[in-house]
Amino acid sequence: MKGDAIMSFSRGPKEPVQEVDTKVWACTNEECQGWMRESYSFEEEPKCPLCQSSMNQETRVLPELK
Repeated sequence: MKGDAIMSFSRGPKEPVQEVDTKVWACTNEECQGWMRESYSFEEEPKCPLCQSSMNQETRVLPELK
């Protein structure tokens, strides 16, 4: 394989992502999978950004954002 260059990139070992209980808003429309983290909502009771239905608060285990 003369002339072929093989490149490899290593960013070192990856740290496991911490998962934490996170408050989210979830769409009430059974046909919609929309949800958002509570900390990313600008409204007291947001509407689903995908279908405009109402949303309920719930807790999900999600990767921690720093």
